[in-house]
Amino acid sequence: MKVLVTDLDGTLLGGTDAERRRLRRVLARHPEITVVFSTGRGLPSVRQVLRDPLVPRPRWIVADVGATVADGTDLSPVADLQACLRDGWPGATRVRRALSRFPALTYQDGVAQDGRCSFHLRPGDLTEELTAAVAALGCSWSYSAGRYFDVLPPSASKGAAVEALARAQGWAPSDLLVAGDSLNDLSMYGIGAHGVVVGDAEPALLRAVAADEKVHRPGGAGAAGILAALQKLGWVESEYAFVVGYHRAPTVWTPAGWRAPTSPNGILPTLRGLFGAGQAVGGTDAAALWVAGAVFDEDVASSEMRGQETGLPLSLERFSPGEWSGYFHRACKETLWPALMSEPERMRFDTAAWAQYRTVNRRFAEHIADRAALRATVWLHDYNLWLVPGLLRAARPDLRVGLFHHTPFPPAEVFEALPVAAEVRTSLAALDWAGFQTEEFAANFRATLGESGRPSVGVHPLGVDREAIERMTRARELHPPSTGGPLVLSVERLDYAKAPVRKVDTIAALLAAGPELRGRLRFRLVCPPPEPGITAYDSTRAALERRIDDVNRRFGTATWQPVDYFPHNLSFADVLDHYLAADVFWVTSLQDGMNLTAKEFVAVQSAAGRSGVLVLSRYTGAAVELGADALLTDPRSPANLADTLRRALAMKPGERRARMARLSSALGDGRPRDWAAAIVFAIGGGHDAGPLPVPAPAGSAA
Repeated sequence: MKVLVTDLDGTLLGGTDAERRRLRRVLARHPEITVVFSTGRGLPSVRQVLRDPLVPRPRWIVADVGATVADGTDLSPVADLQACLRDGWPGATRVRRALSRFPALTYQDGVAQDGRCSFHLRPGDLTEELTAAVAALGCSWSYSAGRYFDVLPPSASKGAAVEALARAQGWAPSDLLVAGDSLNDLSMYGIGAHGVVVGDAEPALLRAVAADEKVHRPGGAGAAGILAALQKLGWVESEYAFVVGYHRAPTVWTPAGWRAPTSPNGILPTLRGLFGAGQAVGGTDAAALWVAGAVFDEDVASSEMRGQETGLPLSLERFSPGEWSGYFHRACKETLWPALMSEPERMRFDTAAWAQYRTVNRRFAEHIADRAALRATVWLHDYNLWLVPGLLRAARPDLRVGLFHHTPFPPAEVFEALPVAAEVRTSLAALDWAGFQTEEFAANFRATLGESGRPSVGVHPLGVDREAIERMTRARELHPPSTGGPLVLSVERLDYAKAPVRKVDTIAALLAAGPELRGRLRFRLVCPPPEPGITAYDSTRAALERRIDDVNRRFGTATWQPVDYFPHNLSFADVLDHYLAADVFWVTSLQDGMNLTAKEFVAVQSAAGRSGVLVLSRYTGAAVELGADALLTDPRSPANLADTLRRALAMKPGERRARMARLSSALGDGRPRDWAAAIVFAIGGGHDAGPLPVPAPAGSAA
């Protein structure tokens, strides 16, 4: 049992609305913490406070500076406790009559009060004669804030009322945290409980408790100070100055525990590496958190995950397979993905699936809002969380929110084809910052949002971890290049936007037109399927496998097949071996955010001293950086696909070496962690985030 006993004015009601909202949400998330109001207000005034949606509902109420104790559920008096506290009270009429000879006292007419008399009094008029008159009535008194003089029953005070309530409920002093800001709260700090004096408190109260080691003195005013004390005691979770929101976790839960990706490249490894940097946000000790979705069957118990270390400060929002299917498999992949790929004719909109998308985004927003510190930086990723910015802006206007699009962003006319375009556009306009892989995508975003309320926009092309790639390449067993014929390689997930069927058609066209390539040309397609449940690519997979069979039957022999198909996931070490073996790396995306496989190929070939040719779709983000020395191709043109691949196969060794040298130089040595640091800097409004923006205490799933 944990009990928060808090004053109202200046304490629970103090601070900004955002700070009060944060405390309200935290307490709602921790129903094991009982809330008790301990206030100078009377019950009618407390009833008005309870109408405030930012105020938590109390289980008990100590009112009238300790003269009243009520049940918080219906405000009925706790008669036995109240009778003890009011024992000896002479009544308000007698008190006012006896003290009427002190003209400096001004009775607080219009203020609800019961079992006490409250006056205004200047500090200089608090005389021994006045306090002696109160003592002669058999009463006690309290003076606070240099203004409020309360005459109370002899045994009444906030501290006495809380102590009596604690005895009745069986609460130990160590179960209690008392919070206040003025001298009429002082009695609560003498009952042996934990204490917090919030920021902007009455200096006299701070002096009175200065020697008490059990009293916290956070800098935050009001609700922020209470929350800081709850966190310091460990009664609630810490808040985070930096929060990443990504629909995926950087690790995968398996029956054997958490499994990290094998590739050092891509956004998940990039952020995972950043979280492992051991640095602090803004040079402080504030921590970072990764909020992700996780899909579990109902029979996967949380106890199975308990104690399984991820090495990351990871907080999971759990979803059932059904929830995830509507959200990701249908709304994301069947509605939004075709628009991003500028193929709106493939769009399939389902209202039930979009309702799931809204629900998942709302739960992400609530999760982030609950865990983000005041004025925290929040970095969202991709179209999967497009509705989160608007939800966060409404719930937590104090946050700095940015979203990076790893995918393309479509032209405005394609975006407008979305049935939910207005809803998404309104949310994206709530961002502080939006990031893109290319200037073209950024321009599309600007055109879509127009001029009103547009967030800041940045262009930050993502690279690869070249140092890690070179280290892994050096560790591989290098074989001499094959002399059996050229190897053309593609590595891509199954997706119609990668144009895999067009690749096979092109191989067939080359073999038909060039008999000299038969028995020699090999096309290796590493093309793992999407996760189970995604049906948007089923027709592409069926057409691809049918076309591969056709081409291999038509041109293949007993010892040679033109198309070598790998329809499963490979470790990055295995992919690296394929990069090393390739003479041509072939990227034919109809639309692509960046395409890191092209950059990986350049890094591997360069590290091994090899000179493969990069054939790169002009519709990839990578074409902006590498297009001058790759062979650019137009995958929408069958003739251009064939001509460009034919040119790559015929390229002389000297030109191959020269192009690879220039590609290696264009790739550069920038670290993905530095890329991430620049983005955090931008989201924060250009405020220096220190050498690395994200701290990373190791943790387990929450």
